Amino acid sequence: MNVPFLDLKAQYLELKEELDAAYQRVMESGYFILGQEVEAFEREFANYCDAKHCIGMGNGLDALHLILRAYGIGKGDEVIVPTNTFIATWLAVSYAGATPVPVEPDDRTYNINPATIEAAVTKRTKAIMPVHLYGQPADMDSINTIAKLHGLKVIEDAAQAHGARYKGRRVGSLGDAAGFSFYPGKNLGAYGDGGAVVTNDDELADKIRVLRNYGSRVKYHNEIKGYNSRLDELQAAFMRVKLAKLDEWNNRRRILAMEYLQNLQDITGLTLPYVPEWAEPVWHLFVVRHPRRDALHKELCKADVGTLIHYPVPPHLAGAYMEMGWEVSAFPVVEQLAKTVLSLPIGPHCDFSSVAFVVDVIKNFSHKE
Repeated sequence: MNVPFLDLKAQYLELKEELDAAYQRVMESGYFILGQEVEAFEREFANYCDAKHCIGMGNGLDALHLILRAYGIGKGDEVIVPTNTFIATWLAVSYAGATPVPVEPDDRTYNINPATIEAAVTKRTKAIMPVHLYGQPADMDSINTIAKLHGLKVIEDAAQAHGARYKGRRVGSLGDAAGFSFYPGKNLGAYGDGGAVVTNDDELADKIRVLRNYGSRVKYHNEIKGYNSRLDELQAAFMRVKLAKLDEWNNRRRILAMEYLQNLQDITGLTLPYVPEWAEPVWHLFVVRHPRRDALHKELCKADVGTLIHYPVPPHLAGAYMEMGWEVSAFPVVEQLAKTVLSLPIGPHCDFSSVAFVVDVIKNFSHKE
């Protein structure tokens, strides 16, 4: 049996008629940049996130970067980021000219630990950038309380959490602004790169719209030195189709996650995801831990089960941040995670038989131990 990590072809086949119609609609319009499809998607996704504004971007990294730019955060400033995240979170801070200040995760949820944030705040700190990692929201009330106490902005990295809820509220409207990615493998993915800024801040939204379009509101009238980071019409049209299915597809992921949780709970050495009572994750990833992760990974690969490691190298140990001088053991929690985490197949087109097969492979591995 072959179990892919994520079946993107199956996504297309389920929505083929609607996606093909969206393609035809855009191609026949002859309009491909910042047109009606982008405007409609921005309106629909803002409503979905219970927010006032959505501004379509070229990718999720640009979304985070331009939020920082629009808030005037740059050289000499610091932004608190999780140690446990994809490097794009850190890169956004670096692109703005500011310094990422790493904070360790909670070793149960793997999200940034609010209890360790305040110790990282200095007079140079301007923002906290929590990540809703693996599709599970961070503890936003605790983070917002710290931010309010110190006058800091809260910028959600919601790249993996489209539709997740924190105490009943959608991510994307829990801080001052949020950056989303629509990379194809996301819960709401495009057929190429894409991203968005979501916010209730009118002034910020206006600045982002200008920044993403060469610093221009009116063609050839450039107010500031801007960027070229615009969600294109075709991707917006595709995502309008997929947005209508997002809650259903997220629910399919939840059902499969419950299957994993129920059937893997008694495996010796295997640590399963922990979900706080206030969190409604969308299971972008189903991440387990095992002390012999590499051996388990190899066993699953031999059985044609697609698995990935999110993430094998923490940002502080990446070559991109060598100049920061972080040494091994500087952040032991994330370093231990990097050695033990493994993401199992989960997605809207994975099925019960596939999950059962993955469970059997893991159980057989455990029995050999």
